[in-house]
Amino acid sequence: MLRSGGGVRFLKMKPAFAVTALVTTLCMSPLSAQKPAITKPPAQKWPTQVTRVAIPSSDGTTQQAMWFTPDSKEKKPLLVALHTWSSTFASAGGDAVYAQWCIAQGWAMIHPDFRGPNWTPQALGSDRAVQDVVEAVAWAKAQTAVDEKRVYLIGVSGGGHMAMQMAGRHPELWAGVSAWCGIADIAQWHAEHQKNGQSDNYARNIEAALGHAPAADDPDARRRSPLTHLHAAAGVPLDIAHGIHDGRRGSVPFRHALHAFNAVVPEADRLPEAGIRSYYDTQKLPAGWPAAAADASYGPVGVLFRRISGNTRVTIFEGGHEIVHQAALNWLARQRQGSPAVWDVSDFIPLNTDGESGK
Repeated sequence: MLRSGGGVRFLKMKPAFAVTALVTTLCMSPLSAQKPAITKPPAQKWPTQVTRVAIPSSDGTTQQAMWFTPDSKEKKPLLVALHTWSSTFASAGGDAVYAQWCIAQGWAMIHPDFRGPNWTPQALGSDRAVQDVVEAVAWAKAQTAVDEKRVYLIGVSGGGHMAMQMAGRHPELWAGVSAWCGIADIAQWHAEHQKNGQSDNYARNIEAALGHAPAADDPDARRRSPLTHLHAAAGVPLDIAHGIHDGRRGSVPFRHALHAFNAVVPEADRLPEAGIRSYYDTQKLPAGWPAAAADASYGPVGVLFRRISGNTRVTIFEGGHEIVHQAALNWLARQRQGSPAVWDVSDFIPLNTDGESGK
């Protein structure tokens, strides 16, 4: 496993879940028979098929992005892949796995900048950053034939924050959203990054973006927080995942995922706040919270707790601040806009992936 300076980790599948070449395919599998499985990309490098592009923005500026599309003129899925908290459109690291998947599966991919690292007013889930993602999707659709029922969104850490933000702000765009270890509440995260009354690096980033340290009811922090908007995402297949050690071995306490789930689902399906506090404090399932069934798509990583309500799922797994690409991408591949979420990923394309994110 490799770890970035920003703490995001991208899991390597053990040999039982690995492939050895791009030409390897699974047999007896409708999904995997369509395209070859993929192997790991070069660390911190985009595949050569990925190019840098410039997208005109509605504010008169230009948004940079990394872009791939197959040569085929047939309609194809589009993966919108979001960079991490301190990264930009150009940062490859573990995001190169998204590109490798798209190359192997015949998908298009756009990796937009949405105003870069989250320490300026126009970044950090702002209205302008949200519009940048919307415009990146429109630009991609103008470049290649896209299957409108298969536009997917994925992100981890700061990208997980923005994935949830986009699920709530523009649910009409997505066939599926996969959000990993994302920040759900900006003011809360700022408070979690106060050390002995002093702001650490992430708290200072938030202060730079907002222009001040946020109070619990800060209106700008609320607008930049997925918790404010996720109620609108109930119709979108939304998969929220978080490692149980995050917040101790990582920068985002895993309770953010549980609170995000509660923001989407009906009141009757919400997890009790006392249970969320207990689970985070003890890392043990509260009374009445059943252990999750095994999920082979997570490879060797144990799935500890899982709750589903309609099109929304939250998973707490045995890990830290990280993404399991195999689980994320295979789940997205099953989703279709306008159809109920598909949760069964027992038949999946294996990935042998290893990478690291930018900070």
